[in-house]
Amino acid sequence: MKTTNKNDKVTAPPDNSHRRTLREMGLAIGEFQTGKYNAITDVSGIMVGHVTLWYGDGSLVTGQGPVRTGATAVIPHPGNTLLSPVEAGCHVFNGAGTTAGLSLLEEYGQIETPILLTTTLAVGAAYQGLVRYVVENFCQGPDNKAWFNPLVGETDDSYLNDSHGLHLRPEHAVEAIRSARSGPVAEGVVGAGTGIRTCGFKAGIGSASRLVQLDKRTFTVGALVQSNFLGSLTVDGVPVGKDLGVAGDSGGWQSGGSLMTILATDLPLSSRQLKRLAKRGVLGMARVGAAGSHSSGDYFIAFSTTFRQGRNESESPFGLTSILADEFLSPVFAAAREAVEEAILNSIFKAVTVTGRDSHTAYEIDLEKVMEILHSYGKL
Repeated sequence: MKTTNKNDKVTAPPDNSHRRTLREMGLAIGEFQTGKYNAITDVSGIMVGHVTLWYGDGSLVTGQGPVRTGATAVIPHPGNTLLSPVEAGCHVFNGAGTTAGLSLLEEYGQIETPILLTTTLAVGAAYQGLVRYVVENFCQGPDNKAWFNPLVGETDDSYLNDSHGLHLRPEHAVEAIRSARSGPVAEGVVGAGTGIRTCGFKAGIGSASRLVQLDKRTFTVGALVQSNFLGSLTVDGVPVGKDLGVAGDSGGWQSGGSLMTILATDLPLSSRQLKRLAKRGVLGMARVGAAGSHSSGDYFIAFSTTFRQGRNESESPFGLTSILADEFLSPVFAAAREAVEEAILNSIFKAVTVTGRDSHTAYEIDLEKVMEILHSYGKL
């Protein structure tokens, strides 16, 4: 297998400024308000970064391209996550995927590194890059932990990408982490979302948030998705995919896919409660029309930025050391469902058409036709 450095260059994602999110089209799903950016970064301290690899056209030559892939990093807080891990939980809806770090997350209930998303066969490279970043930035003395638990997830982009060419390298993972910023999150064909599609349409990265009022205080639940699964697209209960003639439930390459979902909140939740929160992400996936297909790896990770195991009141950045009582969780669960649903839809609506290996093409959804369909159902 011959590889060339030029095939591994980092490039800017395709322009999608003309594409609109769900709310920019005039449709507000659910009952809760969104945060300022309607993104996972509405949870204070969280940052998101992307690296996009895009090179070559035409017939597939393994190791040379075409390349349509990348990596996306979610940073739980701007400090040393190794010394100050966040409380976390996870849920595996369908385990047909390749992840790193979930078993220890399940056992200890904490995340102690940034989270990386990438293509299936690059999990090893992303893991290596994540280790390199943590060692260089967080392990600064002989008393630091000798081992830690890197967290990496993936979805398969091999329909458009030279996945066997192993173009994503550890340095790309490091760059995704270093590029992470707060504020608006790039969505659609960017980073780990470059080569994927959902319900028969081009998709990618999507994000959304919800505000929850509890005890006269406002808290945030945010979601980020890497969306690549089978199903018949449904928008706020409207069978958009069916009406567009794109059922998305046939065989072939569409039988694969996956969904990686990251849920974050500033509510003080324990790992047990966060596992329950992660499970509610499946409801958002179902609302969009997911089929829960045999070979779709669907993973949900949830973490809290405020509750820390073993912290005292003076150390907590929000003055929160007691976990939220379970009886207050119902609106939080509903907010998570809404955020995941809208994040998936944004991953589709913000995506542009992409042609990749062997001239395979994943087409963007026609937003004007979507508007017409939603109008006909009285949704806009």
